[in-house]
This record gives sequence, C-alpha cells and structure tokens, in this order.
Amino acid sequence: MTKAAVEFRSVSKTFDSDRAALWDVSFRVEQGETLVLLGSSGSGKTTCLKMMNRLVEPDTGSVLIEGRETGSWDPIRLRRRAGYVIQEIGLLPHLTVEENVALVPRLEGWDVEKRRARAHELLELVGLEPREFANQRPSRLSGGQKQRVGVARALAVDPPLLLMDEPFGALDPITRRRLQEEFRTLEQRLGKAVVFVTHDVPEALRLADRIAIMDAGRIRQVGDPHEIMEQPADDFVRELVRVDDRPGGEAR
Repeated sequence: MTKAAVEFRSVSKTFDSDRAALWDVSFRVEQGETLVLLGSSGSGKTTCLKMMNRLVEPDTGSVLIEGRETGSWDPIRLRRRAGYVIQEIGLLPHLTVEENVALVPRLEGWDVEKRRARAHELLELVGLEPREFANQRPSRLSGGQKQRVGVARALAVDPPLLLMDEPFGALDPITRRRLQEEFRTLEQRLGKAVVFVTHDVPEALRLADRIAIMDAGRIRQVGDPHEIMEQPADDFVRELVRVDDRPGGEAR
C-alpha cells in the first residue's frame, strides 16, 4: 500500500473534561484527494485538522503525514508542508497583499524577486490581478478577496497538503458559492491532498471526493458523496444529509 498524504490510526484525545474529543478515529487521505470532515460544532473535526500540523497531539494512536508520525517531524517543517486556511483568514494588516502571500517564502530565505514572482503567480491563480491587488492592504479588500489571499498564502511554498477549516463560513451565500466552485476547479488543477472542515452539507457534497461524517468525536461513516447520500450508515447520517422534497432541493 502506498503512503497516504494523511493517515489516522486509532487516534483518541481527551482535553480537560471527561468526554473524549476524539475516540478511536481512523481514516486515510490520498495524494490528490479532497476529504471533507463534516459534522456539527464539537464533533471533533477541527481537532483532527489541528493534529495534522501538531497544534494538538494525540493521547493514543498515530497521526502520519507522508508516512511519518507527526511526533517525528520538526513542527516548523511540518507546518510548512501543510498550507493552512482558516475562516478568520489572519492576514497581517501592516503588510501588503503581496507581502502576506510571500510571508512563508520570506521565512524560507527566498530572494525578493523570487518572492514577488511567486506572489504574483498565486494572485493570478486565485483570480486577483496583481497590478490591482499586490500593493493593497488587507483592510481595503472584501471578505471574498481576503479569503482568496489566504488561499494564495497557503499555497506559497507549494505544500503537498492543504488544511482548510471552514474557510468560506463567514462569507455571504453568493460569494461562498462562487468561491466553492472556483476552489473545486483549483483543487482539480493542483492535485494536492486537501482536508476541508465544514458543518455545511451542500458544501461538503460539492467539494469532496470523500466525506468523513463525525459526531461526538467518532467517525460515523466515510464514503464518496453518492455513497453518503444513497447508503447512509445509520439514522444519524441519514438525518444529517436528508434531502428537501422540493424539486431541485439540496441536502439540508
């Protein structure tokens, strides 16, 4: 069996309370695949994501990135192998858009011209014209534009793994749908392993190659969108992805 981009082997984690945040969680993410972790708040999906770049350590079990346990990675090197996009975006307000995108390349010691060329390449990739946006400050951007910059920054050193924690959750529905469509095209073009966290069922169905449904720290089902919709593993999954009776209705 080839090395997975990400593999969880019987991972459990308990924080301050007695309730486990994760319990015996196992799954794989292959290179070039988008796995969506779908579940409500508190289901454990963000804890899983944070374990992939050692922001959280497992109590038991193993998390492997490219076949190596995360504990054997230098945390900084590991985090630079995994682009990270969050809902709050986290752009640095005192830096220009170009400087925000080129932040990790600067930390990696790239020269100025190489950083600029890479930042402009990525801005074009996410649909932001460099001549218009490169020298702007984040405060001048819309929410959707900021999120595009966040994606560009995560891709700056061409990491093999992209981690996305509800990245479109704060956007208005029209912008969110447009970015979902653009991101699906982008992920198919780049061929990276992507782990995408959401509580939104239609978003999961649009973006996923496979979906892992989580509840109370456990995996209830892993499958492709068609399998999840047509062969739900239990009543919980069936209720989560039930479809409107209206013509053209979406999962709700």
